[in-house]
Amino acid sequence: QSHVVRGYVGNKSASFPLQVLGFEVDSINSVQFSNHTGYSHWKGQVLTADELHVLYEGIKLNNVHHYDYVLTGYTRDTSFLEMVVDIVQELKRANPNLVYGKNISTEKDAVEVMDLLHKMGPDTVVITSSDLPSRLGDRFLVSLGSQRTLMPDGTKSTQRVRMEIPKVDAVFVGTGDLFAAMLLAWTHHYPNDLKTACEKTFSVMHHVIKRTISYAHGYGWTDGGGEWRRGRTEWA
Repeated sequence: QSHVVRGYVGNKSASFPLQVLGFEVDSINSVQFSNHTGYSHWKGQVLTADELHVLYEGIKLNNVHHYDYVLTGYTRDTSFLEMVVDIVQELKRANPNLVYGKNISTEKDAVEVMDLLHKMGPDTVVITSSDLPSRLGDRFLVSLGSQRTLMPDGTKSTQRVRMEIPKVDAVFVGTGDLFAAMLLAWTHHYPNDLKTACEKTFSVMHHVIKRTISYAHGYGWTDGGGEWRRGRTEWA
């Protein structure tokens, strides 16, 4: 995932919360930027596919490449993504137990998409970014989840989860990275209980965002059209 000097996105959003929950985290930064790209300017370096391969080779040569999970973020370079795929496939061969996030306009569409993703391999699918209407009104967001579980008799049971989350009138960068990390952690602790895993994940997200807003207000920051500002300085 990405890394920024200032702010919290990518690995800076994901690594520490995972460590707090007891995970040993090895991070490779796909980019190292001065700040996230939502600012007017940023500087930094982008890791190439060859450089990623060199880093992974160093890990492999020391025989410390036996991972339980791989968490990846947004990748805009095709060759880099292809290298990620190659590494993940090799890791799966090294550790067979390795665990790996159509237009949607209705809940029926969402269920069809989740079932399609199940057929592609993932047993757990959670949809967080949707414009589905909430039964509680337009101040709530709808998130849907689906989890397949293999039963003792060989059949598969599917658990569906529907959650309605209060909206927060602010925009933060890095929340998706934090969400992915927390969902990974809580599905590890509750492998057959997607409802509990989602509840704990959304609880973390809600408390982090609310505390961040309170912290910002305490320092005189205000939400200026989706960006937190104090004077001419942006904060995210």
